[in-house]
Amino acid sequence: MSGARHTLTGRLTVALPPEEAFTLFTPRGEEQWVAGWQPRFPVETHDDSAPGTVFETGARDERTIWVVVEREPGRRVAYARVTPGSRAGTVTVEVDADGQGGSTVRVTYALTALTPESEEPLHEFAERYPDFLQSWEEEIARHLVSRPGAATRS
Repeated sequence: MSGARHTLTGRLTVALPPEEAFTLFTPRGEEQWVAGWQPRFPVETHDDSAPGTVFETGARDERTIWVVVEREPGRRVAYARVTPGSRAGTVTVEVDADGQGGSTVRVTYALTALTPESEEPLHEFAERYPDFLQSWEEEIARHLVSRPGAATRS
């Protein structure tokens, strides 16, 4: 039995209104700004954030299976995720207007280690969680600046 479980919540800002920011946190939307993110869908879907949608990702020799469990378009999406032999849990993304034309995004990971060997990597992830979300904010900002037609700030 494993004894590691972490619920981690943090926030980041995105310089887009909520409806546009939301798409960056869908399976295909993350391809725009996450290096190496390539969701694979066992069944073709036109709406990748529809509840019940299943997809897989792979990173560092791990395969993770994801299921969209809940969605409020433009506002909230929740995923169940399992990395066999390592960890399982949920990821919830909530997008709100920041009052200045952009968005505040709240991201909650609730993960449980599935084996004693996976406890330490999960603890390390928990310790680095604020930096992890900061890297998301930076990558999204870089993506937004590099888009064709993107306005630059002076």
